[in-house]
Amino acid sequence: MENYVQAAKVGELAPGEMKLVEMGNEEAVLINVDGELYAVNNECTHASCDLVDGRLDGDSLECGCHGARFNVRSGAVENPPAIEPVKTYTVCIEGDDVLVCTD
Repeated sequence: MENYVQAAKVGELAPGEMKLVEMGNEEAVLINVDGELYAVNNECTHASCDLVDGRLDGDSLECGCHGARFNVRSGAVENPPAIEPVKTYTVCIEGDDVLVCTD
C-alpha cells in the first residue's frame, strides 16, 4: 500500500486517546473514538495551531488555541472561529498495523 503510512499498532490507542502521525510534508492526528479510529490533519484551519494539543470530547476535537471545534468523523466545523473544515484521512487496518492514507 504505497499511499499509506503506518500510524500505530492495533490496540495502541485506548478510546479517547490521540497520536501525532508524520506523513511526509503533512501531519495527522490519529484518534480513537469509542474503539473506532479516525484521522484528521493536525493543523487547525483557523490559526494553524496543532490539533493534537487540543481536547477530545466524544467525536469533537477542540483546538487549544482559540476553541474551534471539529467533528473528527467528517472534519466539519462545529464551533467557530474556524470556518473551514479540517481535512480527514482514510484509516485502514492491515494485520496488526493501523494505516493512514496520505492522499
